[in-house]
Amino acid sequence: MDLASLLPDFGDLGLTIAAFVVALSIIVTVHEFGHYIVGRWSGIRAEVFSIGFGPRLFSRVDRHGTRWQVAAFPFGGYVKFLGDANAASASADAASMDGMDAQTRRQSLHGAPLWARAATVAAGPVANFILAIVVFAGVYIASGTAVTQPTVGGLHALPQGAGGVQAGDVIVGAEGRAVASYADLDALLSPPAGTRTMTYEVERDGARLVVTGPPVSPPRLGGVAPGSAAVEAELAKGDVLLAANGIELSTFSDLQRVVNAAAGTPVALEVWRPGEDGTGTVFERTLTPRSTDLPLRSGGFETRWIIGATGGYFFDPATRPTGVIEALGKATGELSFVITSSLSGLWHMITGAISTCNLRGPLGIAETSGSAAATGAQNFVWFIGVLSAAVGLLNLFPIPVLDGGHLIFHAWEAITGRAPSNRVLGFLTTAGLALILTMTAFGLTNDLFCP
Repeated sequence: MDLASLLPDFGDLGLTIAAFVVALSIIVTVHEFGHYIVGRWSGIRAEVFSIGFGPRLFSRVDRHGTRWQVAAFPFGGYVKFLGDANAASASADAASMDGMDAQTRRQSLHGAPLWARAATVAAGPVANFILAIVVFAGVYIASGTAVTQPTVGGLHALPQGAGGVQAGDVIVGAEGRAVASYADLDALLSPPAGTRTMTYEVERDGARLVVTGPPVSPPRLGGVAPGSAAVEAELAKGDVLLAANGIELSTFSDLQRVVNAAAGTPVALEVWRPGEDGTGTVFERTLTPRSTDLPLRSGGFETRWIIGATGGYFFDPATRPTGVIEALGKATGELSFVITSSLSGLWHMITGAISTCNLRGPLGIAETSGSAAATGAQNFVWFIGVLSAAVGLLNLFPIPVLDGGHLIFHAWEAITGRAPSNRVLGFLTTAGLALILTMTAFGLTNDLFCP
């Protein structure tokens, strides 16, 4: 793949660029604000807080003497503390530091106590983790939590309709089995091939009824993943796949079987899309499943052929409000999953267990940003949370130039009682920068040439 063939994948290039800039600006601003606010609380004075790099567009100086500015190139940002030689805070401005009295020197990053410097450095990644938790928790609160007993909140549009099932029905049985939770309903997600209707026992208006309805999980797309084959084929949430490679589909598991059997060869789809007037239109699409290494909640990875679409029930589950504490607990678990799966993925790539194509560069991130924005505000907000967690984790890697490298230097100083020499710092910083540039180039190569 070359750059010319990659650009059409972006869809609306303007949306892609805008979404990438917005996501990156939010994440970097929060990261740098973490450095700034903890530095200020620790007695360290920030001279400049910049959103973007390059020529200053506009700015103001606050009562603490910090210049807040927006610069011309919105691909990042920085905080420059008193006494810094540059925006990266990697080294001190020797001439400036030598001219400071003791009180002023204490207000500089390099003249502050070790605890203050370490806390200021660590605050950037921590701020990213906090942003991720807030984003995840906000989505959980907005979405609500499904009630324990499977209850029909709303019915999805399907070509065959919902049969005798109605909104508000409480499902207590299916196919002759008792249903007390969604786990019981999930046991029926993969019925025999060709299953077009299922029998449900429901509670409605105080009475128990036996009705027929669609399979638990019809071949309806509950969502499409940013940058996936489904997005490239212009499929959307709510589409129902009637057939794949000439095989009629009645359940989402039927679709999965056809995709797996195709093993990376093109799959021809017949698609039904619901309309606003209650009717629908049928059209055809062809897409090519991709071999994807999927992280597992239990750890490790599973490699499967996928089109980048999720299934779901034939109805929207009724929900209850999600409490703040409950949402924060779920969000913390999601943050833990993002971190552990990222570390696991890196290790599996190093050992050759999964493809190095899983490491993407700036073009891949930009493409995913635009695709997430195009598939809905909630997807884009969730993507910001995931990317913020990844940025926080990346910055903790023990590589000079990154926050983790600074923390290693501080740990050395805490153990030995002295900071590394300027010569050592300079060498390691250069080596760290070279490593980061190499990784970026490798990711960019993957963006251009990996499928």
